[in-house]
Amino acid sequence: MAQTLPFRQVSSPLKASCHTCSLSNLCLPLAINETDLESLEDIVQQGRIYSRGEHIFDQSTPFRSCFAVRSGSVKTSIVSEHGEEQITGFFLPGELVGLDSMSGDHYACTAKALERTSICEFPVQKLEELTTRLPGLQHHMYHLMSQEIQHSHQLNMLLSKNTAEERIAALLLSLSSRFQRRRLSGTRFSLPMARNDIANFLGLAVETVSRVFTRFQNQGLIKARGREVELLDVPALQGVSRELSQQACP
Repeated sequence: MAQTLPFRQVSSPLKASCHTCSLSNLCLPLAINETDLESLEDIVQQGRIYSRGEHIFDQSTPFRSCFAVRSGSVKTSIVSEHGEEQITGFFLPGELVGLDSMSGDHYACTAKALERTSICEFPVQKLEELTTRLPGLQHHMYHLMSQEIQHSHQLNMLLSKNTAEERIAALLLSLSSRFQRRRLSGTRFSLPMARNDIANFLGLAVETVSRVFTRFQNQGLIKARGREVELLDVPALQGVSRELSQQACP
């Protein structure tokens, strides 16, 4: 099993990172004041770069930190007793990885970088100490954990859908809404994951995923070339996805 490498410090001042980061409104409380932000910055380990395929943390290893994606993307997965990998989520900039492990002593899954990825690390022990002093931060962490539970429920709903078309439409709409949260285009974006990862995540064959993408393209719902995707008819995709159309999945 791959081991997490030691944290590497960066030369730029830490204090400037959260003040200037365009994603701070996603992973930090909106109402945090200057003094509290400085206290939070004192515990954040910012600047670690992970190469594609590098492990951020491994399933069943001691839980020590949560991680915010600053750039790039991350996938999480669990490995069965038979050594089979099941992808459980994809994480984009501004989203936190590892929240599902906060109730235990060990990581509940493995997290890998899907591409060159920059990560901010929040040591959980120091974070817990800080939340006792900052009610706003504590409320924000509860909110994030509540979102994690909702995402888990939505994933179960997604995988219970009968057709591959429903599952893929829901995933595309989820990515669309999450890119919009980052103030990026929700109709033209690059998929952070490969088709085989999509297939694993949705419980489909890779050939099925490719056929559905081709079908959606022939129907004028999307335009796809490699990982580049344009959503041409969002209402139609929402119709395919049914009740999941307005919900985000991890």
